[in-house]
Amino acid sequence: MSVIKVNTHSADSLHLSDLRIVMLGSRWAGKSSSGNTILGRKEFDLRTSAQCVKRQGEVAGRQVTVVDTPGWWENYPIEKTPELIKQEIMLSVSLCPPGPHTLLLVIRVDRSFTEEHRRSIEEHLGLLSELVWSHTIVLFTWGDSLGDTTIEQHIESEGKDLQWLVEKCGNRYHVLNNKNRGDGTQVTELLEKIEEMVAGNRGGHYEMNREILEKIEVMKRKKVERADERTKTTSNLREIQQTFIDKSLKLLPLRIVLLGSRWAGKSSSGNTILGREEFIMRTSAQCVKRQGEVAGRQVTVVDTPGWWENYPIEMTPELIKQEIMLSVSLCSPGPHILLLVLQVDTSFTERHRRSIEEHLGLLSELVWSHTIVLFTRGDCLGDTTIEQHIEGEGKDLQWLVEKCGNRYHVLNNKNRVDGTQVTELLEKIEEMVAGNSGDYFVIYPKMGKEKINFGPEEPPTPLEDTDHHLASRMGLDELWKKPSLPIKGARSIELPPPSMSGDSRPETAYDEQMSEGGTRVKNIIKGMDELWKRPSLPIKGARSIELPPPSMSEDTIPESGYDEEPISECGTLVESKMKGIVEYT
Repeated sequence: MSVIKVNTHSADSLHLSDLRIVMLGSRWAGKSSSGNTILGRKEFDLRTSAQCVKRQGEVAGRQVTVVDTPGWWENYPIEKTPELIKQEIMLSVSLCPPGPHTLLLVIRVDRSFTEEHRRSIEEHLGLLSELVWSHTIVLFTWGDSLGDTTIEQHIESEGKDLQWLVEKCGNRYHVLNNKNRGDGTQVTELLEKIEEMVAGNRGGHYEMNREILEKIEVMKRKKVERADERTKTTSNLREIQQTFIDKSLKLLPLRIVLLGSRWAGKSSSGNTILGREEFIMRTSAQCVKRQGEVAGRQVTVVDTPGWWENYPIEMTPELIKQEIMLSVSLCSPGPHILLLVLQVDTSFTERHRRSIEEHLGLLSELVWSHTIVLFTRGDCLGDTTIEQHIEGEGKDLQWLVEKCGNRYHVLNNKNRVDGTQVTELLEKIEEMVAGNSGDYFVIYPKMGKEKINFGPEEPPTPLEDTDHHLASRMGLDELWKKPSLPIKGARSIELPPPSMSGDSRPETAYDEQMSEGGTRVKNIIKGMDELWKRPSLPIKGARSIELPPPSMSEDTIPESGYDEEPISECGTLVESKMKGIVEYT
């Protein structure tokens, strides 16, 4: 079955009375600004949007329709692009029926053009099939940056990747200086080039298979309906939790731990919550604690090192895993909330979901009842609701949100003057704490007396109140104070103190220490994850204290392996693109 068809009705002349244009390109390439330049007035908002926008106007005696589309990250593969963005790109051509005469591929002339950039463009235009290239013109923006350099000299100097792209588009290109909209000649020249291309295509326009477009439209409507249902469910849940809030709870200090992958926006979110620059926004291997008064209450925020978002926990350094586990001890007796930070502007895959589940597993299964998903880069949503984004991304993100009790929030860290987004977040935290009967999170689960058996000669002084969490009585740092924790396969393993400064003594120092029984220490602890792998760790004063392993929960999505290809791989036919997208319905 032919995926794309080209209308071959001849144009009456090179001068088209009706011209339809679609703008494509990466984020911040200048699509919206170019649309404004073409129409001769400000029609498109220059802010990032997750939806297509159509505007019309008369330009040089022609009726011109321009469709602006959401952009992708210029050096990222298509797998990193959210599903809703990919759908919008495919639907863009249906907004100017029967189809656009041209697709303008917008590229900044003031940035280098790399192989990654070329691949990203090729993959994203692949959503529209191979035939899209015969209707595409490369539109270079920031033309003022060229100075006395010609665009041809720029193309040659950039090398083979940009040259390949220009040739793929039939050597059709144009330069716009969006800072000089008073120069109407640059727009009329562009329209003439478009008309020449249309004539070369025998007056044809680009048109997608209607059956495919209809399927995408149906999917979009279904996701909007599910998003509305999610909004209602979440709203009802919040109303119920609000009935449990004690007025005194609003006056209590709040303790927050930020968790997430690298570059997710943890530090920036911490600064937004505290209302000032407290956290340095660079990669760190150590936890950082800051405090301040927010909305009339004392708030403590602990920022943690991040992991690689798509990597399994085995790829995370041991010190990072230790820092994640120790983070909850920095806001004693324990955090009220753990904010799991996710970027809203990149796709959420099965690998991402697994990585999160494994890393939060370091803190035991109880962590989920104290966790809220915090979406960052909220400005990238535009008019799209967060519920639509959740439904659009599919089962893995939906599973995660539901695992966190359908608790989620969106922050726009570029707009810190909007204090309502922080106060609303604090309200959601209060509701969750109320739903947890005011409890805070501790790393060990509640233990009854049947779980802790004391010897007859050793009274349970340190653990006498066994109805409290073990960590709330002695803390994770107390575990480190124990002189020796026997582990199978080792005579004695001494645990180093939890130094937050990173100046822990070298392993050689521990090799010379002696355990209580006089046996030399031959093995050093390899990581806190080893503690969890053991079903039982004897501690002085107790015959057996069982530690929960960081296992996947029983309701985990069936695992199909890390080697699986991501959903929506790049291919040459639209059907191959649709295969992954249809599976979400």
